[in-house]
Amino acid sequence: MLKNLTDNLAQNIFAGLVVSLIALPLGLGLALASGAPPVAGVIAAIVGGLIVSIIGGSNVTITGPGNGLVVAVLSAITILGEGDMYQGYLYTLAAIIISGGLITVLAFVNLGKLSNFFPSSAIQGMLAAIGIIILSKQFHIMVGNLDAQGSPLELLFSIPKSLIECFKDTERHAAAIAGVSSLLIMVFYSRIRNKYLQLIPAPMWIVFLSVGVAYFYANKAGMDHPIKEEFLVSIPDNVLSNFPTPNFSKVFDPQFLLAVFTITMIASIESLLSIKAVDKLDPKRRQSNVSKDLKALGLATVVSGFLGGLNVVTVIARSSVNVNNNASNQVSNFFHALFLVIFILLFKDQLEYIPFPALAAILVYTGYKLASPTIIQKIRDIGKEQVLIFLVTLITTLLTSLIIGIAVGILTTLLVHIILTRNVKLFFQNFTTNNVERYIEDDGKIHITVKHFASFVNFFRLKQVLSEISPEDRVVVDFLQCNFVDHTVMENLWDYEQVFDKNGGEFEVVGLDLHSAESSHPFALRTALKYVPFVKAPDSVTKRQKEVGAFMKDLGWSFYTEHDHHMFFLRDFNYFRTRQVDHLYNIGKDKTKIFKLFDIEYSEGAFILEEELHATMLYINTRKKIPSFTLDKGNLYEKMQYLSEYREIKFKSFRDFARRFTLRGDDIRGIRRFFTDELVLFFESNNYYHIESNGKGGILIMDKERHSGVGEIKAMVDFGIRLEKLIDKVHSKK
Repeated sequence: MLKNLTDNLAQNIFAGLVVSLIALPLGLGLALASGAPPVAGVIAAIVGGLIVSIIGGSNVTITGPGNGLVVAVLSAITILGEGDMYQGYLYTLAAIIISGGLITVLAFVNLGKLSNFFPSSAIQGMLAAIGIIILSKQFHIMVGNLDAQGSPLELLFSIPKSLIECFKDTERHAAAIAGVSSLLIMVFYSRIRNKYLQLIPAPMWIVFLSVGVAYFYANKAGMDHPIKEEFLVSIPDNVLSNFPTPNFSKVFDPQFLLAVFTITMIASIESLLSIKAVDKLDPKRRQSNVSKDLKALGLATVVSGFLGGLNVVTVIARSSVNVNNNASNQVSNFFHALFLVIFILLFKDQLEYIPFPALAAILVYTGYKLASPTIIQKIRDIGKEQVLIFLVTLITTLLTSLIIGIAVGILTTLLVHIILTRNVKLFFQNFTTNNVERYIEDDGKIHITVKHFASFVNFFRLKQVLSEISPEDRVVVDFLQCNFVDHTVMENLWDYEQVFDKNGGEFEVVGLDLHSAESSHPFALRTALKYVPFVKAPDSVTKRQKEVGAFMKDLGWSFYTEHDHHMFFLRDFNYFRTRQVDHLYNIGKDKTKIFKLFDIEYSEGAFILEEELHATMLYINTRKKIPSFTLDKGNLYEKMQYLSEYREIKFKSFRDFARRFTLRGDDIRGIRRFFTDELVLFFESNNYYHIESNGKGGILIMDKERHSGVGEIKAMVDFGIRLEKLIDKVHSKK
């Protein structure tokens, strides 16, 4: 373990330094935006870095104060303080401490499941609302107006008024220039391609320039600082020993309890989402121990609160900078905290030259990124219903509170799902039912069947099964028996696919080709066609259909997804003698009309015993005189009653073939003539398939009674092409 921590030590120390250059101004700014003393944000970053790096369960995450908590903490300080912001801060410290304790306790009962009960679009709406709230407040501070008050919408609409007042009030000019200049740095920094400039992050350039201007006026120009003292950061003496005392006197007050609940919920969601996002960035493809990390974050929050700091959460922006600077383990988070201690102790006087408007500019830019108009377009690409969920959550949050906003977002998501399927029973009858089954297929592949419906309210069941599987395994998630799959589940499945791909495993989703989606986006929700009141859009295709279509194109075959009811070529196969074929779809054909690949829906049994089945098959029109036969694995024939009158044919000279396969048919002499040594060896050396001849030159190949994955289809087609060539070769010799 120690060796792993000392690996790439220099790189991790450097990454910690770079992150600390961003964390310092952000920590000061987030604390100010929260209504707390500036140093409170830096304390959270220091405590989080030291504690979480030692006992946490993540690998390359950075911890500290988070954007999402700004609104919750500011609201708590304002309401609990009843006009006295410092007293409100002391009450809020008590709420933060209790919140940290709750997160720690909840982590022991698998708090990680909480993230599954929040639909993705509702979370996006909440984050966008947080971004607007931050921007609306901080924009006024950025242009020198420290007294702006009102609701988020009032503050947003009064921005023009603050701009006009800024031009009139000469005492604000310098502060506003510092704020606007800082915003321009944040906006244009990424567009300037200079390797030396990029060594220092944009927020730290703002700090350097702010301090540099102050020193220029004091030492070179011999003038007072142009920005009045009320606009400058204040850091107390003995900052690491003179800590405030949290006030627990309101612990039973309903407003206090609401603040605890809100802070706990937002901190948990922000951390869970960030941990999940950072794991995707980890170049070593590791997965965090979420429960362990939450316990560490909860403990760090308790310690931070007692020291006067804010909540400690996992932060995505600083973590991504950490990864981009080649961090490989927790050492970078530790040194990020250590460098912050050094900055506070050695450069306290210099940090007090940083203007509030400059820090506000950083948060204005952050708020804009959270609520960027491009987010709506991205959500629109997924589906119109997601835009509705997003906007309802956003507007409700702005008009009420974070808790009410996310609650209304969840309720809206449920209503949208019920309206789309027109089936209330589907959701409520199966809500408590375990809808996930897992078994191992003959080839070792893990097959997971999802039934009824899969949405954010029951995704934890599927996630629990998937989390027990190594990302190096081969997995098929089958939705053939599932009537509804929502956007949150589709997005999470995409994440799993990326993890398996990075770790060398296989992860395929099948069974969605008979579902409708409003868009072709891979995250679009899917609804079984029988529940959809509108016609399936032409471009509503699954990733599987796209990949199979691309494979068909590479082969020079045609491919179409429409349903085909021309199934006459199947009637002579014994497999379908007692089965009812409904239709074919996802059909690929070669130009010579020898091969036909297709997905098929069929049923067996009748009335209450009727079972709907699906499979992927390859039909070969050999145009040769071939006897009727069926070849399959021996143990499979016990359940194939339609073959009971067929005679089993043994090849004594091929004992391995006789042991592994069961060959049946009526024309024993013709079958023995057809199965030459070369053909027997071919079957022995390839994958198992159910293979059947109709006695009229047609051969049917089937793998499993489910949709085949793209890789399985490629293998089946390759097998069929080689088999047809071999049959043609063998037949030509005769």
